[in-house]
Amino acid sequence: MTPETPGQNSLWYNFFRKSSGEDNSLEALLSRVPIFSQLTAKELRKLAAIVHRREYTANEYVFSQGDPGLGMYVVEDGQVEITYADPAGVKKTLTLLKPGDFFGELSLLDESPRSASAIAKGYSRIIGFFRPDLIDLLNRSPKSGTKILFKLGEVIGTRLRITNEQLGKASANLERLEKNAGGKENVDS
Repeated sequence: MTPETPGQNSLWYNFFRKSSGEDNSLEALLSRVPIFSQLTAKELRKLAAIVHRREYTANEYVFSQGDPGLGMYVVEDGQVEITYADPAGVKKTLTLLKPGDFFGELSLLDESPRSASAIAKGYSRIIGFFRPDLIDLLNRSPKSGTKILFKLGEVIGTRLRITNEQLGKASANLERLEKNAGGKENVDS
């Protein structure tokens, strides 16, 4: 899958997702998540012991826009739709996440309200890794926690650069439309 696939926004695309037919263990899945990709096999086993697995039914909310951010999630099985409701209440689907994709990682750093909702589309298994888990890991194993924090910073930086690029393009398009509309108004006057 490429970032241009319908329903898969490049901001959310997991460039590190590998093809199926691989080891399906929890440790293997976690190792494919960029934030955990630098952990050793032993560190991944320890991480697997502290993450939280949960099953969701069709259309069940993982979290809602405005909820406090508690942690990040990894889709183990199923699909998760990320939606945004504008101030007028109009909902827009931002992306559809598949197994191996992750979301909500910014809340590992702060507890700001969620900027979007995450909804299971059909039966889904999702892994949670929460801020208190990260803080505990940093206290018990600073080396492992530091690896996660550096990769987290890298992921957030990458997503910020993509957002800036998309915002720049949208701003340029808006300016172009305003100029074209302004030119038409002058012709009509």
